[in-house]
Amino acid sequence: MKCCGETGVRAARSGRGGAAYCARVARLRRALLLLAAAACTAAALLYWRQQTDGSATRPLHNVFSGAEPEWTWLCRNERCERLPAAEMSSLQSLPTCNMLCASTQLWPQPTGPVSLATAAVPVSAAGFALEVIAAPTHDVADHLEDAFSILREDLRTLERQIGDTKRGDIGPAHEVIVRVSVNGSQDVRMRIDTDESYKLSLRPEGSTLVAHITAQSFCGARHGFETLSQLVWLDPYAGSLLILEAATVDDAPRFRYRGLLLDTARNYFPIGEIMRTIDAMAACKLNTFHWHVSDSQSFPLRLKSAPQLAQHGAYGPGAVYTTEEVQAVVRRARLRGIRVLLEVDAPAHVGRAWAWGPQAGLGNLAFCVEVEPWSAYCGEPPCGQLNPRNPHVYEILERIYAEIIELTGVDEIFHLGGDEVSERCWSQYFNDTDPRDLWMDFTRRAMRALERANGGKAPEMTLLWSSRLTRSPYLERLDVKKYGIQVWGASRWPESRAVLDAGFRSVISHVDAWYLDCGFGSWRDSSDGHCGPYRSWQQIYEHRPWVEESSGGPGVGLTGESWRIEGGEACQWSEQLAAGGLDARVWPRAAALAERLWSDRAEGAAADVYLRLDTQRARLRARGVRPAPLWPRWCTHNPHACL
Repeated sequence: MKCCGETGVRAARSGRGGAAYCARVARLRRALLLLAAAACTAAALLYWRQQTDGSATRPLHNVFSGAEPEWTWLCRNERCERLPAAEMSSLQSLPTCNMLCASTQLWPQPTGPVSLATAAVPVSAAGFALEVIAAPTHDVADHLEDAFSILREDLRTLERQIGDTKRGDIGPAHEVIVRVSVNGSQDVRMRIDTDESYKLSLRPEGSTLVAHITAQSFCGARHGFETLSQLVWLDPYAGSLLILEAATVDDAPRFRYRGLLLDTARNYFPIGEIMRTIDAMAACKLNTFHWHVSDSQSFPLRLKSAPQLAQHGAYGPGAVYTTEEVQAVVRRARLRGIRVLLEVDAPAHVGRAWAWGPQAGLGNLAFCVEVEPWSAYCGEPPCGQLNPRNPHVYEILERIYAEIIELTGVDEIFHLGGDEVSERCWSQYFNDTDPRDLWMDFTRRAMRALERANGGKAPEMTLLWSSRLTRSPYLERLDVKKYGIQVWGASRWPESRAVLDAGFRSVISHVDAWYLDCGFGSWRDSSDGHCGPYRSWQQIYEHRPWVEESSGGPGVGLTGESWRIEGGEACQWSEQLAAGGLDARVWPRAAALAERLWSDRAEGAAADVYLRLDTQRARLRARGVRPAPLWPRWCTHNPHACL
């Protein structure tokens, strides 16, 4: 007889119901086999569902209209690590991982205490509402309304990127009430004494989030709007905007002057590119757009006070800025906490725009216009500089200065230019006087013209470019109370240090760190050009010229009180740059300068700086700016491997 095993055989031989026992064992074995088969089938089905559907275990699955994402990101060791989506029971997008991981994603990094939640809730642009709790004037209240509208439009721009993606089952969008109090300045303009500090708190109150922004000026409140916008991001997996559930930020800039210079004379830039530059500056909390509008190559500004300058000096009718366009730039900038510092350079860096004097009965307004050989008279062709002894020159300058002040509304800071005067040129016409004495005389007469144009008073700070005039013994003859110096020379040049030691208010633009046009070779020959290698964003970020060097190396001790550094400025000259290339040349390098001037962290370009700057670059792209990449896109997806 057959039975189930040795035990059953022994039972049968003993005569103790062996057959019945074997039958029971056989039935039990069949049941166990069936149960194992069912378990294997269920496991296989579950695995198949994870690979193909997964809706039972992935709460965000239903947001995908097409193929499910291939990757998910998990925060490990304070960095986001990319993992195959098939291996995870839930999905998290890279933007959400970045915002909720350890490193704060604000740019520039705030200078005061910061507390950010690690949870997020859905919001929509339409759900943001403004309540102006306090404003010193109707003008401030109106500007707050307009600046808030910009915030909401930026959020709408993010939302439009959702496209046809279906919204995930993440709950209803929360309303966000933004309550703003401005308790200080009645002036909406960015001025040199503007208090740009702000405090931001974001808290849930029931199903609503309430953001409180307090500031001493409109500009400070606007910075608060900017920071609030950085707490919001688009989650492509959820198909929704998300915002941190809670936050507190106490913030103020380290330096009062945080600028970007754009030269629109060597090559013309359409007004739209200037507008986009203003938007990017605001996103990084830069506050001064230094518009170097004229030079010897062209004079593209059509002024009502001196229309002949653009008529004779512009490249053509399609390369002119009208006063209406300038006013539009000023308006856009003002709503974003930015001043427009419009510079008409003089007495050098002028050209054919000033050559119409004789035919107008005004005599020679300029000398050495397009003289050859140009290399003997100026740094690059064409040459030309104003006639320092023609009184009509100062009459025209006074009209120009008055119109610039009226157009920009900026009267406490002014830029006279004043660099690279050819002493040889003036020596040919005035051999009775030292050319630098003529230069000093011109500067003082131009200053008096500016004072008349400004209602009889000098601006609080009138800037000159550092030059041979700002070296001893002429530096000591300049009025330290009236003039400020924009120091463009290399950081180790003795004359750059001398300006600081003499107590002049200074804006730093060191050519060896903050010139954005360097590194593209010389357009005149095959050399490296006048300013050497390319300035990387890391080099820009790590330059701290207000920290003295000693035998211990950079960063040993802060400068003495005699150094009056107002801030700094990156300079984008345009000999080798024109429309279409501006964004990638300037950004994100100018963003690196923005954090240096706002926060001035002692640390260099550490890992968290890479992560935050990459996030800021994504914000700029979302606003229509086309910045250069920091690194391969693979590193954006795998920062844990690249840092």
